[in-house]
Amino acid sequence: MSVFFCTLLIFFQLYAKAEKPICIMMGDPKYPLLSKEGDISIGAVFPVHSIETLPLFKFTQKPQLLSCSSVSIRDFRMAQIMAFAIEEINRNESLLPNVSLGYQIYDTCGSGLSLMGANMALMNVQEFASRGSCNGQSPVHAIIGETESSNTVILSRTTGPFKIPVISPSASCECLSNRKEYPYFFRTIASDYHQSRALAYIIKYFGWSWVGAVNSDNDYGNHGMAIFLSTAEKEGVCVEYSVKFQRTEPEKLKKNVTGLQVIGVEAWITANSMIKPNSFHVLGGSLGFAVKKLNIEGFEDYVTKAFWETAFPCSQTSQKENSQYKLICNIYRDLLVLKNDNKDVPEQRYASNVYKAVYAVAHSLHNILKCRENGACETDMKIQPQQVVEALRKVNFTIKMGDCVWFDSTGAVVAQYEVVNWQPDYNGSIQFKPVGYYDASLPPNQRFVINTENIIWAGGQLKKPRSVCSENCPPGTRKAVQKGRPVCCYDCIPCAEGEISNETDSNNCKQCPGEYWSNAEKNKCVLKAVEFLSFKELMGIVLVFFSLLGAGLTTLVAILFYSKKDTPIVKANNSELSFLLLFSLMLCFLCSLTFIGRPTEWSCMLRHTAFGITFVLCISCVLGKTIVVLMAFKATLPGSDVMKWFGPIQQRLSVLVITIVQVLICVLWLAVSPPLPYKNTKYFKEKIILECSLGSTIGFSAALGYIGLLAILCFILAFLARTLPDKFNEAKFITFSMIIFCAVWITFIPSYLSSPGKLTVAVEIFAILASSFGLLFCIFLPKCYIIMCKPEQNTKLHIIGKLNK
Repeated sequence: MSVFFCTLLIFFQLYAKAEKPICIMMGDPKYPLLSKEGDISIGAVFPVHSIETLPLFKFTQKPQLLSCSSVSIRDFRMAQIMAFAIEEINRNESLLPNVSLGYQIYDTCGSGLSLMGANMALMNVQEFASRGSCNGQSPVHAIIGETESSNTVILSRTTGPFKIPVISPSASCECLSNRKEYPYFFRTIASDYHQSRALAYIIKYFGWSWVGAVNSDNDYGNHGMAIFLSTAEKEGVCVEYSVKFQRTEPEKLKKNVTGLQVIGVEAWITANSMIKPNSFHVLGGSLGFAVKKLNIEGFEDYVTKAFWETAFPCSQTSQKENSQYKLICNIYRDLLVLKNDNKDVPEQRYASNVYKAVYAVAHSLHNILKCRENGACETDMKIQPQQVVEALRKVNFTIKMGDCVWFDSTGAVVAQYEVVNWQPDYNGSIQFKPVGYYDASLPPNQRFVINTENIIWAGGQLKKPRSVCSENCPPGTRKAVQKGRPVCCYDCIPCAEGEISNETDSNNCKQCPGEYWSNAEKNKCVLKAVEFLSFKELMGIVLVFFSLLGAGLTTLVAILFYSKKDTPIVKANNSELSFLLLFSLMLCFLCSLTFIGRPTEWSCMLRHTAFGITFVLCISCVLGKTIVVLMAFKATLPGSDVMKWFGPIQQRLSVLVITIVQVLICVLWLAVSPPLPYKNTKYFKEKIILECSLGSTIGFSAALGYIGLLAILCFILAFLARTLPDKFNEAKFITFSMIIFCAVWITFIPSYLSSPGKLTVAVEIFAILASSFGLLFCIFLPKCYIIMCKPEQNTKLHIIGKLNK
């Protein structure tokens, strides 16, 4: 490599500093592998051989011919198809009708030093003007090659100062897309930018997320790996390791690494050099991208006959005595073994890229020379390589295989690959079977078309292998990355309550909307269960039973009192207020039913107002009875006429007025802010409590406070009447009933505020029923007992006698 850098430095200095260029040959001329004279010449460099030994080379010494061996059939076919394409173009009467193309094709033996020698030979002027000055005309107008990216970088940099376009058929390194560093470079193969990305895409396509990566430690491998790693990260593919290797190191075949599914790049996936006795044991089932095969009509016949007769130097009988001829034949005699062999031609994928490159130059020259179909080209102009560069940037043509060829802004063609699979052939050999294709020009979801059923996987398996660090997280869970490990290594965490994930490998759980909740599997949002006190549930049935029981008992008491309305005990207890009280108690029992069932606008407004009005009616009747007891006792005193101030009319008016006040409170309540159905999500996130909102808190407090005020007043009056005679003791029963009533409603307030959900309604119904039963039993049960069990005490004489005592 030190020789190369020194040579390159002097080369640039001579080019840059000489005011009048002096023609100095950079080493001895190197004989081309193939050559043909023409009006315009195209150069080419292909590693037809590889180096066996490299002689010592010193800058002060004269370079020697390199010893080459191991013919590369692939690269030799490239040289052949270049000669074939030029012969075909020269016969074309419309492309370059009166201009002939020639070529100079050199064998670089895969060596950078040999490449430099070939490059110098292509750029050196073979004809000199007088006194050693250069004529200024480049011998070639374009160079096709090299096949490897690293050598193509060398070729592009050394030809750059002369602005000679370099067109590579197989150098795919993304580094060559830099137009600032390589402004005159073109290629008829897609950049590795697309292939490296496609590697990540195909891994994602097959659902693999845990891979290892290996690349050659050169420009091609390192740039390609950088693009792959970047794309893999974006696609969620984790690379467990990334290893570089030198070509001098053992490769995987020698290490006998088996059982791994290999995904390869076009540089080796279809390379015949990889086919060795034990290679299928290691690489069988490999998948990879390959350049599309194209059938070039006439080429198979050309390589077995016309080429050897017209293009190969050793076949030209007129030069058999020429010393140069003898030297070339001696160097390249090993190629003669391929003279009658064309079985490999259909498998040559890169040959079509050389064919496209030659035609790209021809079409560029067609445009520069302003050629007319079935006419002629302008041949009086001198074409400079820079003109060819500009024309190549604009070229757009269709070759006979149907492919449309043009170069993008990076100097590359569109990325189209076949997806091939290493499979055993029927005779035991290895075949590269196409199983799909990749086209980077299509939308992302249409780029891959792969027939998975035709793939034979590593180890001869027919089932696609799995490659994951962690198994997929099912719906209902989310991924949680394991600390200190790649993102593909994770735990599956169940979604929290009220959250779901409906996709496999979800990164996050989604919160369900307001009225929805997660199902048991946490993979779907379902409507929350709506809960209210129903007639069908056990609690509702029990409360309905006691409500109807209370109403039934009240009815029975009313019937009993009505049947005994003429008896002294009924008359003595103010039968009119008693019947009104029984009626209001019946309404109290029945109004509790409005609290059961699905709340609606009407039921919400009815339940609270009915409860408020019926209880006020009930308490007003009790208050009236208490006042009547007090008045009646006072009326028995000598000279008292108090009963005339609270007779039947006054009793009815007092009940009416007291009740109307509550009616007005309820009307204002409904008018300002009525109770309405309300979906309560405060207590339970997983369900909705359907209840009646209070609407106006002031209205509810006023209605309930008014009932409490009347109850307290009634309790005070009854308490004051506790010293009445023993048989005239209805005030005592009213006192007990008011104690029960007040106790129930005092305990109701904290219970109501602390009970969640439908229990709030149940507590309210319980308070209504408890206070109603307290009034019914305390006021009417003793009288019923006398009427039914002690009829002898239900006489006027008995009652008057007791009173007189």
